[in-house]
Amino acid sequence: MRRGLAAALLVIVLDQISKWWIMEKVMRPEGVTGTPFFTPERVTITPFFDLVMTWNRGVSFGIGNTDGPWNALILSVLAVVIVVFMLFWLRKAEGLLLQIALGGIIGGALGNVVDRVRFGAVADFLDFHLAGQHWPAFNLADSAISVGAAILVFDSLFAGRDSTKN
Repeated sequence: MRRGLAAALLVIVLDQISKWWIMEKVMRPEGVTGTPFFTPERVTITPFFDLVMTWNRGVSFGIGNTDGPWNALILSVLAVVIVVFMLFWLRKAEGLLLQIALGGIIGGALGNVVDRVRFGAVADFLDFHLAGQHWPAFNLADSAISVGAAILVFDSLFAGRDSTKN
């Protein structure tokens, strides 16, 4: 369980550092102080990748991204419930890859909960696009959740399990 919890803690710390760096150093206009809710800017990194500053008040990929007064609370409680479920799973998880995947999901969920508690929304800033089509902006926590979920699917489909075992 320690390896999964260490992965979760690493994701939370890196996620919060990356969001701080984007909000305070990259996207903060010169001389502006106070609230991080300022007019979004765009920093072009490559022809298909930009840094932007957006606030997601919904769930993954901006689903439910409304300004509902209960969004932050409801989504935070839901995330904590999922984290509790994942912690029970992590306790029983065998194998490093499964523990890291669960830790990534736990850390990503909690990293976004920190944003919802602090700001009422999740800070998203990674913007990939191609031929004028943009993938919804996301952050490191979202990436950890997505990669962790993909590993869980891969593990359940392809990891050798003894089907005779009870």
